[in-house]
Amino acid sequence: MSRMNVGPVRAFNMMREIYGGFEEVGASREDFKNYRKKYNTVIGEYDAEMAVNHLMRKKEYLPNFSCEYTTDDQNCLRGLFWADELGKKNYHIFGDVMSFDATYRSNKYSMVFVPFTGIDNHCCNVTFCGALLASETTESYVWLLRCFLKAFFKQPQVVVTDQDPAMTKAIDLVLKKSRHRFCMWHIMNKLSIKVGVRLCNSTDFKKDICNIVWTDAISSEEFDKKWQAIIDQYNLKDNKWLHDMFGIRKSWIPAHNKDELFSGLMRTTSRSESENHFFGQLCNSRSTLVEFLSHYESALESQRHTHRKNDHDSRFTNPELKTIWWLEAEAAKIYTRTTFLDAQHEIDYMRKLMCQTYHPEGDFVKYYIKDWTQMTTKPFEVMYRESDMTIYCECQRFESFGLLCRHIFYVLRQMDIREFPKKYVLRRWRRDVVPNGSNRNDDSSVVPVFDDGGRALMRDIMYANEYILNKLSVNMQELSLYKEHVESYMQKADNIEFVPPPPGKRDRFGELTGTSQNDRLPVRVPLGYKTKGSGSHKRIKSKIEEAIVKAGRKQKQCQNCFEYGHYATTCPEPQQNINGAESVNVANVVDKSQKGKGVESTPQSSVIGPSKQKQCQNCFRYGHYATTCPQRKQNDDDDYGNVANVMDKSKKGKGVDCTQQSSVVGSSTRQLRSRNNKQ
Repeated sequence: MSRMNVGPVRAFNMMREIYGGFEEVGASREDFKNYRKKYNTVIGEYDAEMAVNHLMRKKEYLPNFSCEYTTDDQNCLRGLFWADELGKKNYHIFGDVMSFDATYRSNKYSMVFVPFTGIDNHCCNVTFCGALLASETTESYVWLLRCFLKAFFKQPQVVVTDQDPAMTKAIDLVLKKSRHRFCMWHIMNKLSIKVGVRLCNSTDFKKDICNIVWTDAISSEEFDKKWQAIIDQYNLKDNKWLHDMFGIRKSWIPAHNKDELFSGLMRTTSRSESENHFFGQLCNSRSTLVEFLSHYESALESQRHTHRKNDHDSRFTNPELKTIWWLEAEAAKIYTRTTFLDAQHEIDYMRKLMCQTYHPEGDFVKYYIKDWTQMTTKPFEVMYRESDMTIYCECQRFESFGLLCRHIFYVLRQMDIREFPKKYVLRRWRRDVVPNGSNRNDDSSVVPVFDDGGRALMRDIMYANEYILNKLSVNMQELSLYKEHVESYMQKADNIEFVPPPPGKRDRFGELTGTSQNDRLPVRVPLGYKTKGSGSHKRIKSKIEEAIVKAGRKQKQCQNCFEYGHYATTCPEPQQNINGAESVNVANVVDKSQKGKGVESTPQSSVIGPSKQKQCQNCFRYGHYATTCPQRKQNDDDDYGNVANVMDKSKKGKGVDCTQQSSVVGSSTRQLRSRNNKQ
């Protein structure tokens, strides 16, 4: 179950349901967890060595399997590339258009996973090969593309990537014959940032620019004129980003590359994004390299099973026809189900077309077809030559997608053509382009190594077997005889014993980790590399989160100017007392007090600084305390004098002790002070 990215707890619960209870499983949940922990412990630092050995053994025993890897000075894994025979076969059929993009969080070492993705005859994703890179530098991508060429021998016609500078430079150095195209979605996604959100939301600028960017119904000259008109209308002549994007318009605008073959099949890297999501369902950021390869093989087998199912549906089921035209029934027998539905859509839209006029032009006849479904008001020109069934449309849909357009179907119907023109049926869209059962890759058994002649012989036998099955599928009697003939040879093959190469002497640890005692220095796991998508350990907070945190936090307030955001010690305004007057310059007081004492005077900020002003609790004024309040001293003197006179008169001649008198006076003085404080 680990091949399907199922954890130990979930695997235990699934086995409990399968066997009918906890007691029937034979182990506890903790046993499952401990086994997983011991398994990862055994792998340990030999993870990269085990992954490399696993692929190298496939290269040794499986025919036409390719594997390459590279390490750094410390023998740490920097790159790993692999491709099987079925992926190479799919590339030679569907490798005219290819996309590759790096995805992150596929393993615990932050190595980026780079799948090479194409489009099969069912318009579904097909994976040609895969790679793991420790860093996203130009050198890493150059090494990867050279390994790709070494394995596949042929460059793709179109390569679609994002605007990564390392990828761009590597493609220019290695894939020199391929046409490099940038992802339209990544470019248009930056429009609001580069131009301005207010301009895109409050005006029709974004709508106008999208109308000419995403369509291929206009010519390159019309696109250039409309682009300049939009730039002038919204006063964007000084925008450098728009100027740069217009300079590379041939690398991403459909109107400028629609005449190139298969340029319309893939305009964005959405295929790669979908492929990354597909593999991401079976991978996680905690997987080891051994687990990742196991998950990759499971996902790839699921993808190829879907392709076999689509092939079966296209070959043994009949679609529903919408018209009685001969070419529609002919297309149903040639194309796959998905491709036929596209052709049927174009045939059905012929009723919205009208031929305005036609006239001969040399060996051709030029038709002017008015299309009421297109945004252009100009009729489409269709050139037709009856002698060799050559036909060409101005919309160039066949050049972009490899499929005929509605304008060509309209002319063929007008000419009463009852046989589909074979020269316009591309092999990549046929339903029999992949033989029955050949999209199955069973590498569980050991296959001996063959030379080039042996591989060619096996391939011829496989194709001949597929050809016979397709021809005899309608004749059950002949098919039964062929089955008996094959079964007789199967019995002969069973009697032949194949002795695999003897395994090497390995101890238990070497058997689990895939390494031997006398091996070379084992390949170590990559450490210290940081990819572009790895990010930081701290999560980046959005502006909304920062605003919420700031609103809930108690803000500091200045006690001098009563503004928020700073303290009185850092207040730019001069220190104020409670009545609004400026505070006394403490530095001057210090200078006067230290005058003549040999003390060097310093500025106010360095001696005392703009500290909080002292406040009297008697008169509530700033600049002194209650003990030095002049008003309180005067009141105390007056009260003390009155109390002393009273005491002298009352105690005169009675021989009262002076100590007792002073205590009485003191208590009276404290009562007066308490009364003044209350006032």
